[in-house]
Formats: sequence, structure tokens, C-alpha cells
Amino acid sequence: MLGAPTGYAAASQTPAPAPQDVAVVTVSNSGGGPVIQPGFLGLSLENSAIIPYAGTDPKHPDPVFLQLVRNLTPGQSPNLRIGGDSTDWAWSPVPGLTKPKGVRVTLGPHWIGVMHSIAADLGARLIMGIDLEADSRAAADGEASAFEQGIGKQWIEALELGNEPNLYDSLTWYVAPDGAHVMGRPPGYDFSSYLGDFDSFEKGLPGPLAGPATGSALWKPDTAAFLAAEPRVGVVTLHAYPLQTCYVPPSSPTYPTIANMLAPGATTGLADGVAPYVPVAHARHLPLRIDEMNTDSCGAAPGVSNAFASALWALDALFEMARVGVDGVNIHTYPGATYALFTFAHSRRGWSAFVAPEYYGMLMFAQAAPPGSRLVSTTITNAQGIAVWATRGRQGHTRVVLINESLDRRTVAIGATGAHPAPAALERLRGPRLTSTSGVTLGGQSFGTRTTTGRLAGRPSIAELNASHGSYQFTLPANSAALLTLP
Repeated sequence: MLGAPTGYAAASQTPAPAPQDVAVVTVSNSGGGPVIQPGFLGLSLENSAIIPYAGTDPKHPDPVFLQLVRNLTPGQSPNLRIGGDSTDWAWSPVPGLTKPKGVRVTLGPHWIGVMHSIAADLGARLIMGIDLEADSRAAADGEASAFEQGIGKQWIEALELGNEPNLYDSLTWYVAPDGAHVMGRPPGYDFSSYLGDFDSFEKGLPGPLAGPATGSALWKPDTAAFLAAEPRVGVVTLHAYPLQTCYVPPSSPTYPTIANMLAPGATTGLADGVAPYVPVAHARHLPLRIDEMNTDSCGAAPGVSNAFASALWALDALFEMARVGVDGVNIHTYPGATYALFTFAHSRRGWSAFVAPEYYGMLMFAQAAPPGSRLVSTTITNAQGIAVWATRGRQGHTRVVLINESLDRRTVAIGATGAHPAPAALERLRGPRLTSTSGVTLGGQSFGTRTTTGRLAGRPSIAELNASHGSYQFTLPANSAALLTLP
């Protein structure tokens, strides 16, 4: 799986000839591909995740959670999408209005106050989900009003009407007293029906809006028609999951296994599936965000989504999304999901968190792709299971990421420039095994079994690597990743 894009410019940094068992990486010296936008790496949080993650006290939200968010977007305004399935299960009470039958999450004053504190403390940009499935314009207007007045419209980038409306006629919205399963929409609800709902609801909502909030292969091709019909849309949002537990047999290549998660289809294929809609959005000068993405769309794949392999998947998949030009990715998380990025606990001593392996892969991406940096082309010979990515930052620093998903330790040679090149910095992402759910380290540091700060702890292990014979050479253990920052 060769991850880095090619074709931006002729490659130049060519290391000296190396033995045949060495993976030789060449990094372009000129040009560049897509720019990593500020806030590229965001989070998608269910409404129901806010209190477990941030607590109930609007004056003192969980500082560990806030720090874990900041780690992913240093010096930037983080993008938080608040929604998911709970978008269409939630409401903010409206005087005189009966709670819709499918609502199971109430966004009351405490929830609103906590969200305000999160947004203000982080300087966040929010995409806020609005219940469309309830089919109540009054409830939707009330929810939007509560968000603007209670959270603050200065933090709200867009309101997202509904979540995956393509499923409204096939998944249960609520169970009636007689045991009947009630769908959100009648059979045959299609894209045209959704457009009619969107038109009806958007009239009472402040803008800008986000949508179509779908990952359906049948609905995504209608993105252009959606944008043509909805000029108030300010952010194009799609969803992407490579694996699925719920509706596929274990023999399927999309069934959650570590091998399937690390296969090209789960990274390159996932990004190629949304690539056609990037120019559609950009033609209208709109950003396209994959505002819900993670490993398994059902959120239940123990031994896969919570394993160290998910860190390697996230690192590679985020670069793949950057390759096709998307403007941002929000990794989805909520309590109880196998792919939950963190689990929080609160006691008299304060807050603490367990940080899952996948978060470490996201953190390496944040280090390797700072805002304003560009993807640059690479070539690699003798690859055999190694993915390579490279970025060049505004200050000229080149960062090279290598992901070894093979079973073998490899030797890597990356070209150096100049007669006397300065040392490069080498940082590693490692886990005991692909199946490990703990013991992950980044640069020799970790969050341990519990973190009370949200910061990596322990003695850092960043190697200083000298060039030899025109290249920087180092070993890359099996099932690990490395970040080399060139001078």
C-alpha cells in the first residue's frame, strides 16, 4: 500500500544506492499537493457524549477532555461536530410543545451550559446537529434557538439538519407501546423526499447549514444536486467508515478484522470513495468535511477498533483523506463504542481518562501534518507493506511518515540534501502487538493506564539521526510507524 501521492513534481531527494532489502524513499523538493487546512483533524461527538466527557458543571468542564482535544489541533480552533445518531434522538424543550416520541436525549440548560464552556475554552468551531427525523419544524427551530442563545452563535460554524437521512425509512426511530417498530419516514423515502424536508426546515433556521450528512453510496452521487438546490449550505458533510459489523457476513472484506482494517480498501479505497465530491464542493467555494469517520459503522468491533492496529489505520486513513483534497475529518467517538477514543472518570481527586490506541495515531498525524503544510510526492522502492507520506511546512520543514504494516522489520533509507546535512529527528509509534489495547507509545511517551492531565508523560525518546552516504537510515519494526522530521 503506497500511501503518498505522486505526480505533483519530479522527485529529487534521491539517496545513494542501497542494498536490495532496504526500502528507499525519495521525497520531492518542489511543488506540493493539497494544503492541510487549519482544524483539519476534528472530533465528532454524540450529543449523549458531552456530559460523560465534559461533566455537568458548566463553570468547570473536564480539563482532561479539553486538553485531549487541544493536543490534536495545537494553535488552532478545533472543529467539533456534535451529532451522529443522537442528532435525531435529541431536542431542546420548547414551551407548549410535546416531546417527539423518538426523542431520548434532552438538551437542557446544563447541557447547553457545558457546550458553551467547551466552545469558549477551546475557541472551537461547531457543527451542531438538528433533529430532522422528528419531522417537527417547531422542535428544530427551538433547538437551533437554544444553541445560538445558550452556546453562542459565534462558535457555531453550521447547523446540520439530520443524520444519515438515507436510513430514515429502514431503521427504527422508536418502539410504540404495542411493540411496533416505528420508522422515521415511510417506505420509499428517497433523496427527493429529503430535499423536500430540507427545503421546509431550512426556512426557520439561521445559517449557514451543513449537509447532506450521509455516507450512503446511493445518496452521495446526489451531492451536486443537493448543493444546487440548497444555496444556504456552507459546509458539505459526508461520512466514511471502512468496516461494518451489522449487515455483512464475516467473509466480507468489510467485516471488522484487523486484516480488513489494514487493507488498502479501508484507507485508499475509503478516500477514493469521497474523492469525486471534493471538486463538486470546491466548485461552489465550499469546504468538504468528512464529519463522521471511524473504523466500524456499527461502533462494535472488540479486538479490532480498540486495538493498536486502529492507530495505524487512523494515521494512514487521515493522510488518504488529505490526499484527495477534503478540508477536514472528524473522528467519531462516544461512550460505549468499541472505537471510543477515551473513557473518563471523575472522583473527589478530579478527572482522569484512559486514552485508546487510535488516539495515538491521530496525534502522530497532527504532528506530521500541521496547518498550512502541503503533501509532497514521494516514491518508495522495495516497499512490501510500507506506506509513506510526506509534508512540507510553512517554515520549510519536511516530515516523512512511514507505516510498516508488514510482519517484518525493515530498513529504510530517506534521501538527505546538501554536502553536510544536519541531523534529523526520529519519533516512533509503537504498540506491543497489533491486537494490543494498551501499552502504546508515541516518541517513547504514553498516557499510561490513566492520565490526569491529558498530556503524554514519561521520558521522551526522539532519536537524532545523522545522514550517512546521502541518506538517513533506520530500522522500522513490524507493525509500527515512524515520523522523520528533516532539517
